[in-house]
Amino acid sequence: MSDFLSLPQQAHKLLSPLIYNGDCVIDATCGNGYDCLFLARQVAPLGWVYGFDIQESAIIATQQRIEQAGLGANTQLIHAGHQFMRDHIATKNKGHIKAIMFNLGYLPGSDKKIITRSDTTLVALNSAVSLLAPSGIITILAYPGHEGGEQETIRIKNWCQQVDSTLDVKIIDSPQPKSTAPLLFVLQKN
Repeated sequence: MSDFLSLPQQAHKLLSPLIYNGDCVIDATCGNGYDCLFLARQVAPLGWVYGFDIQESAIIATQQRIEQAGLGANTQLIHAGHQFMRDHIATKNKGHIKAIMFNLGYLPGSDKKIITRSDTTLVALNSAVSLLAPSGIITILAYPGHEGGEQETIRIKNWCQQVDSTLDVKIIDSPQPKSTAPLLFVLQKN
């Protein structure tokens, strides 16, 4: 058996020891609901998960996955772009979010023309930093291999180089040695 972990699995492994029952977390891009389900399991039964997606089909798929796991009571799914996350977070939770996950690109099995875009992603990342708790963590999975993905990845790299010194930044390369392979950005408040 291989020790290979995909980048989404590595993001989960990084977050697992850092988020607990009772924490408040955000899935900035629900997609098919895997990250949202992971987060809901970590913070249940007393925590809270906010999930965002612009595609109704992603919200529906995530809702089904969460409800099948019996975790709907601590999850709020919001049909809106991640750039609006700050508008939807309860005031009491602002500055207290323990983890925020971004899994960029397009919804697998869906229209590949509906993608995350660097302009809205950068707005969302700035909001994410302002919402983060002390020692909170942001993971960003970027995919340069699809149309629009390379530009978004480059802009995220540039953004990471300019973030406040209170954030430690780490970039994890994909085990696939290709220029189009995904990258995992990890930012943690110190």
